[in-house]
Amino acid sequence: MDANTETKRKRIGTRCVHAGELRGLYGAPHSPIFNSTTFAFADTRSLLEVVDGIKKGPLYTRYGMNPTIVSLEEKLAALEGAESALVFCSGMAAESAVLLGSGARRVVCLGDAYGGTLELLAVNLSQLGIQTAFLKGDDFEGLQSEINQGASLVFLESPTNPTLEIIDIKKVAAIAHAGGASVVVDNTFATPINQSPLALGADLVVHSATKYLGGHSDITAGAVMGDEQRIAPLRLWRKNLGSVPAPETCALLSRSIKTLHVRVDWQNRSAQAIAEAMEVHPAVRRVLYPGLPSFTGYALAVSQMRGMGGMLTLDLFAEDASPFVDRLELFLIAPSLGGAESLVTQPVTTTHHGLSEVERARRGITGSMVRFSIGLEDPQDLIEDLRSALEAVGRK
Repeated sequence: MDANTETKRKRIGTRCVHAGELRGLYGAPHSPIFNSTTFAFADTRSLLEVVDGIKKGPLYTRYGMNPTIVSLEEKLAALEGAESALVFCSGMAAESAVLLGSGARRVVCLGDAYGGTLELLAVNLSQLGIQTAFLKGDDFEGLQSEINQGASLVFLESPTNPTLEIIDIKKVAAIAHAGGASVVVDNTFATPINQSPLALGADLVVHSATKYLGGHSDITAGAVMGDEQRIAPLRLWRKNLGSVPAPETCALLSRSIKTLHVRVDWQNRSAQAIAEAMEVHPAVRRVLYPGLPSFTGYALAVSQMRGMGGMLTLDLFAEDASPFVDRLELFLIAPSLGGAESLVTQPVTTTHHGLSEVERARRGITGSMVRFSIGLEDPQDLIEDLRSALEAVGRK
């Protein structure tokens, strides 16, 4: 049994640090960066053995056949308890490969999703003759109906962006699999630390690795994890669409994952403390956070998640939350999430800005809604910043 196979059996914190690492060269504690675009062979026979898949080995970086990239993929697979993983140049590239490579002619998007994902599904896929049905997260009758009509792929986020809705992955998988459909779960918000979609019945897991996996707001990458039979066809899409990340990016991502469990644990606890503080503030209509017993999906979240994440959304009594956002000092006004610094954004101005007012209203996204990515600052300082901004706006 090789070291990486043995590591996959360890607990997730150990996997974050040790899985996939290439430590045969000079005893370095982390894998080296092979920034070569191509790799030479001693003879033609050796070349053909790698080209034909008889032997594993490096060949050409755009193909993903680079030791730094492969090392990262082994780490990513270990995190999600998957047989294989592919890394991409962005989360959207990963999603695109999955949706195009599935061969589905009709897709179901269950629940809310990132604005870019919604645009990909509604605009880009339709240009290719692929239909998408958009259903609410708990519309299981609608899901069954769509599968009966030929939908062969179900895509969902849980928790969703930005309302943090929790979708019952086990139930979705049972319905989909009974009808011959596959299930893809975007696990970006939860991370592998807090949730394991494959163990709940999902067929593939996707990540925007730009977020928590990267964790420092300094790389752009994506990933797909699952069994080798489902991953294998996606390699051709990645190769020919040219969506392989640079080895330097992969090395940074591998470095970041080593602290993923520590960062996410802190962010879980900080977000919980902030959610509890904001829930009793008179200027806040409601707090959307899975760790609150008052949250609609609390019981389901407890049943399928190990931690409740570092994302939370406030719904203020004010119709326009921008004056409050502009008063914040520690929270940076920026899209994205999962970094060391806390971020704030209004979905109506960023992630869901491209949707029509009617569509935003249908999804419950309003101008009073503010989404937060909780970073690694002291949570009490963040609470004080929120209270100060709320009080300043209230005095006007």
